[in-house]
Amino acid sequence: MRHALTLRIGPATFRIGSAWRAPLAQIAHLYAAYPRVEGAIADFTVRLQPTNMLRRWVRPSIFITGDHGLADAAPMSLAHGLLAAEMGMNLQMALGWRRHLLLHASSVEKDGRALVMTGESGSGKSTLAALLGERGWRLMGDEFALLDLECGAILPFPRLVSLKNGAIDVVADAVGEARMGPLLRATAKGDIRHMIPRDGAVSRMDEGATPRLLLFPRFGHRAEERAVGQGEVFMRLTQASTNYVAAGEAGFRALTRFVADVPARAVDFSSGDEAIAMVERLWDERA
Repeated sequence: MRHALTLRIGPATFRIGSAWRAPLAQIAHLYAAYPRVEGAIADFTVRLQPTNMLRRWVRPSIFITGDHGLADAAPMSLAHGLLAAEMGMNLQMALGWRRHLLLHASSVEKDGRALVMTGESGSGKSTLAALLGERGWRLMGDEFALLDLECGAILPFPRLVSLKNGAIDVVADAVGEARMGPLLRATAKGDIRHMIPRDGAVSRMDEGATPRLLLFPRFGHRAEERAVGQGEVFMRLTQASTNYVAAGEAGFRALTRFVADVPARAVDFSSGDEAIAMVERLWDERA
């Protein structure tokens, strides 16, 4: 690749290459506070390459590939190059990571304990994690929660937080423009903007936490809470894990221990303030 940089996020190191300078310039700017590891051996390679030679210059079109790829993935506009790089890192982790059990979840930490939140796209978990990260919690991750196969700790993976549509203004008002990336309009998931985590999330990204509470948030509904049984939790977490099958018996043991030890609640909410109040109450009840 014509342009490249190497980036470490939590336990994973990525070498990102691109046929164009712009996507890597945006990545370098938004990840400026992260450890510089140029020359290190990367866990994964991400490549942003043109769909054909002509598409490098005429209506530039990005195909995402790397150590792991999807042959039938749709190409992306160069205007969405930052999103393509982020998706490329997601793809490598989802298809290739084996050191921990991966859960598609957001996580935050307080006093050495972790709150894990998982749900479908649009459930509000990323927005809630971002807002909690501005209110005394440490953001541990947005896209993946890494569950240690032996000790059961949650390990940080504090990537940029991906915000969509209506959540963008809510979080931008809370954090300020200096920590917000460019607005990417009309992507496959609508408008997207990335938020840079607070400095503490990056400087402490080698510090894990003991899971204390699991939430299944759901935005856009009347405020309500219910307990979730262990059978349902186990089923939903296997669906939320991209490497549960590959982890084999070790993954089964780790997930079984997590489900047995960590209480779970489903929470519906209609606003960020409402959700935060529910989270704080549930957390304090387990003090």
